[in-house]
Amino acid sequence: MPTRVLGRTGIRVPVIAMGGGSRLLAYKVEDKALEAMEKAINLGINYLDSAAEYGDGKSEQWVGKLMPTRRKDVILVTKTNQRTYDTAMRQIERSLKYLQVDKVDLLHIHSLLDEATLAAIEAKDGALGALLKLRDQKVARAIGVTCHSDPTVLAKALERHDFDCVQMALNAAKAGMKNGPRGMIVNEALKTSFETVALPIARRKKMGILAMKIFAQDDLVGKAPIEKLIRYTLSLPVSAAVLGMPKLEFLDENARVAKSFKPLPAAEMKQLSGELAAKFKMAIDRRMANHVDS
Repeated sequence: MPTRVLGRTGIRVPVIAMGGGSRLLAYKVEDKALEAMEKAINLGINYLDSAAEYGDGKSEQWVGKLMPTRRKDVILVTKTNQRTYDTAMRQIERSLKYLQVDKVDLLHIHSLLDEATLAAIEAKDGALGALLKLRDQKVARAIGVTCHSDPTVLAKALERHDFDCVQMALNAAKAGMKNGPRGMIVNEALKTSFETVALPIARRKKMGILAMKIFAQDDLVGKAPIEKLIRYTLSLPVSAAVLGMPKLEFLDENARVAKSFKPLPAAEMKQLSGELAAKFKMAIDRRMANHVDS
């Protein structure tokens, strides 16, 4: 499995990671989910991306079942959706218990939604203070923030704060929107994306960049070949793409694409994104504005 360095963290990660949200929960039965994660690790997809919010802890509990035997084999990631220092600390304590570990490789603030969310986490008693402290204490090797709602808000967060990593929506339909006083501003939304607004800041600050929503929560499935959608995102300056893999055969297919990966030529990327953005960007942006993968 090809690997890339996760920005300034120095951690080597596989170019595709296994998402632990609704797509992992789609296995429904714990034994099936454990089988899928074991298969992923054995294929070299050893970046496991979970969150406290996924199934109200079920995802973390499933991942935790593997940790006594597989901890040394994986890059372990989780997230907190709490906005205050105290509530974040309590939730992260629960996460560590569910994961059966005393530290993680990467800890994110989950789902930066809007200006109000940013103001809350960066307040004196905000959740960002909790993550900074846990990084200092080595409970988290690195800290980050995730966002699929508004690249302009994410850009502000990345400029202002000392995140090691960022996870953002990066797909061929140019995901992203600009919120205004009356909601989405159509003309701005057509040219505003995570790729154009937030990605350059993350690159300049040498952050580890993780892509998500490659298929726009399946909205792009069938609109372009899966392999081409993955290749588009991996051709961007990202360390890895976090993918949902709700069937075992998806693991094999995604591993095949990753192992045979060749960057898309710039002209082909421009053509693909132009076609998909023109047809689907606005609808995807509206959906992602309030989407929560829990």
